[in-house]
Amino acid sequence: MSDTIPPPPPSPRFNTPEGVELHLAALVELVPQLRPLRDKVGAIPPRINPSGFAGIAKVVCGQQLSVQSAAAIWKRFEALPGALTPAGYLALDEETIRTTGFSRSKVLTVRTIAAAVLDGSLDFNAVDALPADEAIRTLVALKGIGPWTAEVYMLFCAAHPDVFPAGDLALLKAVQHGLGLDSRPSIKQMVGLAADWSPHRSAAALLFWRYFAFLRDREGILL
Repeated sequence: MSDTIPPPPPSPRFNTPEGVELHLAALVELVPQLRPLRDKVGAIPPRINPSGFAGIAKVVCGQQLSVQSAAAIWKRFEALPGALTPAGYLALDEETIRTTGFSRSKVLTVRTIAAAVLDGSLDFNAVDALPADEAIRTLVALKGIGPWTAEVYMLFCAAHPDVFPAGDLALLKAVQHGLGLDSRPSIKQMVGLAADWSPHRSAAALLFWRYFAFLRDREGILL
């Protein structure tokens, strides 16, 4: 009998450097085509935000914005008294919230989320524990939350290991370049491609986001 001890399985949640590395190792073992990309980009740290109301508010803040713009707006928003709790947020008037840079639609989306938490129809502890597909269906049932917002929440806030935000433009560009595709995949095509990377789709998302940054910094590409 061999004395070799098998490696531990990947962390069920994607919230530690060790867990990320285990999932990345399992991903490139599953899909050797991705190993050259993994070798190029170096360390890929976890990107974890708080779960619950504050976490999803931060994801909504970042919708359709650059990382830099979203960070500046979020810094102003989180400084508002009570903004990071449902009751505190609902106590703020729209004009005050919009001075931070939130659009009216984002103000209303976060109001919908806050109200759902307070009336008990949305329980983030329960959502975070669901399988990713079920959790995403629960979140997108709320007005203003689309698939990208739900998927990014599940990946970065709930630390789910098997989520790929197929509508993310940077991911679509990175996948096209990294896989040598003739054209940028559609969202539907991306969903199909990413299915082959399950149960490590979150690792694939981090890998391609990091690859996109690598290409931008090294080659200045515009895809």
